[in-house]
Amino acid sequence: MARAREFNDNAVLDAATDRFWRQGYVATSVRDLGEAMGLVPASLYNAFGSKHALFALCLDRYLDRNMRERIERLEASHPPRAAIETFLKEIVARSLADPRGCLLVNSALEVAPHDVEIGSVIAARLGELEAFFHRCVLAGQRDGSIAAASRARDLARLLLTTVMGLRVLARSKPEPALLRGAARQALALLDPPFKEQST
Repeated sequence: MARAREFNDNAVLDAATDRFWRQGYVATSVRDLGEAMGLVPASLYNAFGSKHALFALCLDRYLDRNMRERIERLEASHPPRAAIETFLKEIVARSLADPRGCLLVNSALEVAPHDVEIGSVIAARLGELEAFFHRCVLAGQRDGSIAAASRARDLARLLLTTVMGLRVLARSKPEPALLRGAARQALALLDPPFKEQST
């Protein structure tokens, strides 16, 4: 009969995620993880298999909470143009508030180039974010809030690039005016052309 776990999964995964987030994947040892999670190495391996498997679980869980849930919330509660604007504003606010940066972006820079499995997870999640922007742009072009002359796919990719750039920039130069200005300029590219009203 298998022995029941004697710890709270959410609590230990939160602790592991925070340690990976603060130190990076490579610099975080199994001992570091055990200390953060309150587990001896044997218990950690028995519960999660390996450091790599634990990191993949933490990353996937982080992305569900911090990207997928935000996308679902904004699409359900905002018109398409406002959903894009709110997403970027929240990214700027989060980037300024949390010196750890974004675990997705940190992992894309540190782990993905050397790890096919993690790289495929990151690529898939970035694809989800691009798809969200693409849906919003198409809907915004239909309702007139976004320039119809621009290719929706190109605008979606521009917005994805803006999000990644904001997150990277915030790690070395977390200046509110800089980040907000960059986001504002990206959003300006969505504006439909000005039409003079006839008098």
